[in-house]
Amino acid sequence: MIQRDYDAVIVGSGPNGLAAAITLQQQGINTILFEAKSTIGGGMRSGELTLPGLVHDICSAVFPVVAASPFFKQLPLQKFGLDFIHPTFAAAHPFDDGTTAMIHHSIEKTAHSLGIDEKAYQKLLLPLYKNSNKIFPFILSPFHFPKHPFVLAEFGLNALQPASLFSKKFKTREAKGLFAGMAAHGMLPFSKVASSAIALVMMLTAHTGGWPIPKGGSQKIADALAAYYISIGGKIETNFNVTSLKQLPSSHAILFDVTPKQLLQIAGHKFSSFYKWQLKKYKYGMGVYKMDFALSEPIPFINAGCNKAGTIHIGNTFEEIALSEQLAWNGKHSDKPFVLLAQQSLFDETRAPDNQHTAWAYCHVPHGSTKNMSNAIEQQIERFAPGFKDCIVAKHEMNSEAMQEYNANYIGGDINGGAQLITQMFTRPALRLSPYKTSAKSIYICSSSTPPGGGVHGMCGYNAAKKVLKDIFRIKLPE
Repeated sequence: MIQRDYDAVIVGSGPNGLAAAITLQQQGINTILFEAKSTIGGGMRSGELTLPGLVHDICSAVFPVVAASPFFKQLPLQKFGLDFIHPTFAAAHPFDDGTTAMIHHSIEKTAHSLGIDEKAYQKLLLPLYKNSNKIFPFILSPFHFPKHPFVLAEFGLNALQPASLFSKKFKTREAKGLFAGMAAHGMLPFSKVASSAIALVMMLTAHTGGWPIPKGGSQKIADALAAYYISIGGKIETNFNVTSLKQLPSSHAILFDVTPKQLLQIAGHKFSSFYKWQLKKYKYGMGVYKMDFALSEPIPFINAGCNKAGTIHIGNTFEEIALSEQLAWNGKHSDKPFVLLAQQSLFDETRAPDNQHTAWAYCHVPHGSTKNMSNAIEQQIERFAPGFKDCIVAKHEMNSEAMQEYNANYIGGDINGGAQLITQMFTRPALRLSPYKTSAKSIYICSSSTPPGGGVHGMCGYNAAKKVLKDIFRIKLPE
């Protein structure tokens, strides 16, 4: 090979950029990673957003897919200061009458709590649990012919259903509501094909690796990844905002942890007209309105069981959540939005001083929305925890514009790097033999705009790096 400054350059230090850099560096590939902001991490950053001494997660707060990720499984991150905490319950879903549906770590306990839906829940989850070691590697990779076609066919028949149809498998309000909260993570209307997929994945992760939170904040994941990367010879340069290929040192490969919009701006002149057309057609999804709270005490939920769950799905019934998601998709705002809530300080004493607590919450809003949703979010929490507003000492808010300013990959506030539509599930951002390879030689994309999409799992970067190793360095990693 012709001598270059580096073998590979990676742009962007989110979980996928770090994953790509680590995977290449592990194989002896000389790499450097550039980050536009002053701190690395992308969606894994934390900060004192409200009061001194209170640690808030700016975007990602709970990490269901980390334990299932083949990339994370092979890293010794505990040696680099990363510890995960597992709340008693993965998630809780309160209802207006004070009752709450819980996701226990045990499938049997969860099923038993759902009354007449006990058998339906077990019938659905037990086969998935039994075959999770076959399911996760498939869904966390680009589309390919499965090694276990019958197992994946059974999963696919359920996953491809619209959530509105799938919910009919359950009879009780509790099971339907629990399922709706899981499906809403997908940021899609429940009428869309494959809107059940994310619900099944979220439920399965709750019963396999749980929904852990990192001790000290999500920044600890980024810091551990960076420390490991540097320990094996990698280099990181922050405050380096890439707007042109000319800024980058010479290399055999460039991997971009950015979405199609930025990729076109930086390297569009290198792409074929057809590839550029595909990237321009890429569809982004709804945005989020994010709030962080400094509290004088734990959230006073009517049902005390909620305070044993790391994540709370606030939205009441299936029908109410479905309406909220449909409105946001249609460009409208719900008066009663579905709210994702995390209360890390209940389980992690490092997040706040004594007698203080933190809470993290967001709701879905139309793409690019600037409407203030703070009152709607607070009202929704107050609805299930009367007195919540009296506990608020300080708060910090971010609309969709602020989310994009924080992380350029969150176009219009879309934290998934693009809508998780069936047409963009395995082929994002363009229909190609490999979604990670652009039409320009040596330029690759490794962000959440590639399979398997949003979430902190590192698999977009890991899969892209495997493609680079095979294409350019003739190194084939095992599947």
